[in-house]
Amino acid sequence: MQHGMHCLIYTLLGAHPDEVDGVRGTRCAVWAPNAREVSVVFDANGWRHGQHPLYSSDAGIWSGFVPGLLPGHAYKYSLRTQAEHLLEKADPVAFQAELRPNSASVVCQLAGYDWHDQQWLQHRERTNWLEQPMAIYEVQLGSWRRPRDGRPYFNYRELAHMLVDYAQQMGYTHLQLLPVTEYPFDGSWGYQTVGYFAPTSRFGTPHDFMYFVDYCHRHGIGVLVDWVPAHFPKDDHGLVQFDGTCLYEHADPRQGSHPDWGTLVFNYGRTEVRNFLLSSARFWLDVYHVDGLRVDAVASMLYLDYSRKPGEWIPNPYGGRENLEAVQFLRDMNTILHGEFPGVVTIAEESTAWGGVSRPVYTGGLGFSFKWDMGWMNDTLRYLRRDPIHRQYHQNELSFRMVYAFTENFVLPLSHDEVVHGKRSLLSQMPGDHWQRFANLRLLYGYQYTTPGKKLLFMGGELGQWTEWNHDHEIDWALIGHAAHDGLRHMVADLNRLYREQPALHELDVQGDGYHWITCDDAAHSVYAWIRYARHRDDFVVVAMNCTPVPRPGYRLGVPQPGFYSELFNSDAGHYGGSNQGNLGGVHSDPVPQHGHPQSLRLTLPPLGVLVLRPDRHRR
Repeated sequence: MQHGMHCLIYTLLGAHPDEVDGVRGTRCAVWAPNAREVSVVFDANGWRHGQHPLYSSDAGIWSGFVPGLLPGHAYKYSLRTQAEHLLEKADPVAFQAELRPNSASVVCQLAGYDWHDQQWLQHRERTNWLEQPMAIYEVQLGSWRRPRDGRPYFNYRELAHMLVDYAQQMGYTHLQLLPVTEYPFDGSWGYQTVGYFAPTSRFGTPHDFMYFVDYCHRHGIGVLVDWVPAHFPKDDHGLVQFDGTCLYEHADPRQGSHPDWGTLVFNYGRTEVRNFLLSSARFWLDVYHVDGLRVDAVASMLYLDYSRKPGEWIPNPYGGRENLEAVQFLRDMNTILHGEFPGVVTIAEESTAWGGVSRPVYTGGLGFSFKWDMGWMNDTLRYLRRDPIHRQYHQNELSFRMVYAFTENFVLPLSHDEVVHGKRSLLSQMPGDHWQRFANLRLLYGYQYTTPGKKLLFMGGELGQWTEWNHDHEIDWALIGHAAHDGLRHMVADLNRLYREQPALHELDVQGDGYHWITCDDAAHSVYAWIRYARHRDDFVVVAMNCTPVPRPGYRLGVPQPGFYSELFNSDAGHYGGSNQGNLGGVHSDPVPQHGHPQSLRLTLPPLGVLVLRPDRHRR
């Protein structure tokens, strides 16, 4: 921990309704150490600078009581810089914001919501999510469903009921929301944050968002939110040059400017900036009871030369490319969150070979609970985009993953990033005719759910959308009622239930002794097979995957125990839209050694299909 750490600034800074000598108003406080003057402007003073001045402390905090500024009122800070310029800024620690394109902050009384999720919070505190099923449905609230009554969006409360019903129907354990921190530009999907303490007003008030989380918890659904400490936008009302100087960002563009996104990079070495971000992270867990943060763009935080050419970056004091201040910030963040909120998870979107992202801080790691496995996603999609006739030459694109599968605690993401910017929808990325495209997509999901790691699927993937995601429209619900799309959706729901019900598919997700290859080198047939074990070694499932459209009758796979193996899942089942080739509910093992095992199964491997089989203790 570093000197001066404070992760509760939201209790001190920002706008807090109060009453002084019988006069109602708001206590306001803002950090602006280099300003000459700071005052609060709002409707009652005509938005004129100087009418309600704040007073400075030695720490650069400007504060004061503003009579007549009440909950629901819009306000900004008016700052006079050392160069005598007047700036109007939104409150960096505002709890509510005006609906864009308006950009003022709004006074909000956060207290007063009546929570009913104590049972969930107690369950969460006792839960080790490394050993539990996590089937995550990634959602952008503005484009999941849209109203038909002329409104642009549903309210958080309406969305809570609809999403919980759907998540329960589909068998998901968690929702993961693209950023709900206030953002000005719809096209950023929330990843260019202005309000680090304010849920976006597009979908309602802070209490509405509390209801959303509360309702999810009361119905057994966890809520994860995307959080963006890697960069912030240059909107005039935001953090940029907040008091006329580079306060939150570095002054040197080689450190403070992000070349890819046209945004600014936080100065993680500045105590006040670090405390601002630590407080924001804690705020969402504390005030809104969210179950975890998915931290965006971690790779861009870790490397000083991220997306920069030689000469466009400044090495650390030791001459290296590692951003040591960002590393310390991430370690502090994870230490605080896991220490104060047992059972919450932090998930890193990190795409490099940085070691120990999801290992404890006390062992030298960054302390995240999980890391997105971007390598799995890239290799798998590259393989499945290939015409099946060529897959025999690329067998290692899938098998390579198991070389590193347990070096981190992984989430397997099929996220929004894979279905935007011309990449096409997952279904449209698959090769072949209409039937083969659906079969390949069923193969993809079957593989995702049976290989080690927690699961994440972006909304619309379960419907088999033909078009890529567009944030200006809802996902293509009109596909419901079409047989092939319904079959895919039913299969995803069945996979979620299978994953939750079979300990072998989740208990040892992050431990190497829970996985054993049966065969990974049958390139001629593009077949893979493996065993997943639960903590109790006698509890296991056998998974077989045929990555060609050619059925494989009589295919023999070695298994460790004799008996009858029930077919729990077949992605080629007719009610999923498949050709209904399989094993009539299961097969008996034969005393024929194969693949190093004393017993073997003689199976029909369906075309472009995934099978899951399990020893049936009641049938021998």
